[in-house]
Amino acid sequence: MARHDMPNRLSLSPRQRHDDVVAAAVAVLQSGGIVAYPTDTLYGLAVDPRHRGAVLDLFDVKGRDRSQAMPLIAADASQAEMLAREWTPLAERLAQRGWPGPLTLVVRASLALPPELLGGRDTVAVRVPDAAFARSTAWGLGHPITSTSANRSGQPAARTADDIRRTLGSAIGLLVDGGPSPVVVPSTIVDVTGDVPLLVRAGAVPWERVLDFSTG
Repeated sequence: MARHDMPNRLSLSPRQRHDDVVAAAVAVLQSGGIVAYPTDTLYGLAVDPRHRGAVLDLFDVKGRDRSQAMPLIAADASQAEMLAREWTPLAERLAQRGWPGPLTLVVRASLALPPELLGGRDTVAVRVPDAAFARSTAWGLGHPITSTSANRSGQPAARTADDIRRTLGSAIGLLVDGGPSPVVVPSTIVDVTGDVPLLVRAGAVPWERVLDFSTG
């Protein structure tokens, strides 16, 4: 894994196109590097989940137990669906009504996904965020990207690019500065492998709204 005294840092501006920043992020991901990037909740760490070495590097950088699966971010529902061995009617209803947004769906994982990514499970967690840069990066890569929080496991989540630079700087290939995180609450995680939704983690989307989404 390449380490840097200081990560390359690019800023997003609401008045500028993000094409060049997206292209830079995609290039780092394609080379097996790690990108820290803003989402609609907290900052995330992206690698190409198809790159086994990058996935293992990401576990090491975070100090994350390898039995804990890595969640993913997709460009749109169609890209998310390609991760699933089975896309249930419940998954479809919640995707249609809850995306883009801070709602993560747990689905049966495609057999094409690396086992290291799944932490020994047969499921994968994915969402489509309400954050144009994150979606564009997944679109540019042509595949969903990892979205684990940009911090060392057990430490507070990073809310700013400066937080990430101080704690993870030497391991990050690219740091995308989108300003302070808009919220401190992570996404709501829901298991949609069956006929009814099962709450895995409470978060930004209230459970009552999830239940409303699930009824179609």
